[in-house]
Amino acid sequence: MRAGVIGFGVGEQHAHAYLADTRCRLVAICDIDQAKREIARNIFPDVEIMGDPFALLSRSDIDVVSIASPDDTHYKQIIAAIDTGKHIFVEKPVCLSWDELLEIHGRLKRQPHLKFSSNLILRMSPRFQDIHARVQSGEIGQPYYLEADYCYGRIHKIIDGWRGRISNYSVMLGGGVHVVDLLLWITGRRVIEVAAFGNNICTRDTPFGLDDLTVAILRFEDGQVAKVAANFGSMTPHFHRLLVYGTNGTVENDMAVARLWKSRDAQVPPQLLDAPYPGVLKGALIRNFIDAIIDGAQLAVSQEAVFRCMEVCFAIDSAKATGKVTAVNCIDSHCETLS
Repeated sequence: MRAGVIGFGVGEQHAHAYLADTRCRLVAICDIDQAKREIARNIFPDVEIMGDPFALLSRSDIDVVSIASPDDTHYKQIIAAIDTGKHIFVEKPVCLSWDELLEIHGRLKRQPHLKFSSNLILRMSPRFQDIHARVQSGEIGQPYYLEADYCYGRIHKIIDGWRGRISNYSVMLGGGVHVVDLLLWITGRRVIEVAAFGNNICTRDTPFGLDDLTVAILRFEDGQVAKVAANFGSMTPHFHRLLVYGTNGTVENDMAVARLWKSRDAQVPPQLLDAPYPGVLKGALIRNFIDAIIDGAQLAVSQEAVFRCMEVCFAIDSAKATGKVTAVNCIDSHCETLS
């Protein structure tokens, strides 16, 4: 597979992942920033370095592209990649508006041979894979309430970086999407409605001007309830908090370990789950993506799962803007239970 990478921030890890796969040849890396192009040339001297993403997307000698550019550029680059017949692995979020998502979905339906996925990398964390397996096996019974917090701990990136220059930047789309996907994956259920609130207390005296916190309550199709937060101003290291209450057990992810309680007796200690966290590089899904293209393997993050996650994030932002409980729109004419 001949690969190209657009965006040389997190895109560097995509590039290393393509190089590490003997079935791939990394053809080109693109970034509009000259300084980043120079860094890329030093790290990847045998790879062509480009400055125009659409020139890369128009090339016939590239089969698969990673789009790791700023969030507000994803939509046009995805459309161009679809139109030139490329398989697409995109950083989150896929796009920034519902209309853009509809257009992407419609074009992909017309080219079903193309593989499409997004870098919802928490599914590859050994800690979360352990928790997912325990929930799916029924070890903690039926989950009935869950909490997931995306604690960014990098407030400077929305005050000083490119995120702060996007007029409609969403902390739920830009970060909370990771823990929304985590909840959908762990429960295997669809969210049908949401309520949400937010504030900008942490950045109100900065030029950012948008909410740096969004908190939502989700109701699932079978009555489960979850709270999810995108907390960009957290005075913490970067962290993904997860808490799953089940009828037969409770599991909570902490930075060092996760804890699994199976008793209401305070004298019974929890079981410690010490699988590595996060324990995964940001390019870890690339090999599975190539497996899907070449061998027809099942995607770790399916196209359907990507769109289901985006549906929930857009509903959250809509609920926050209107102050009303909001139904989750389905991009398909019918919605199936997640798998």
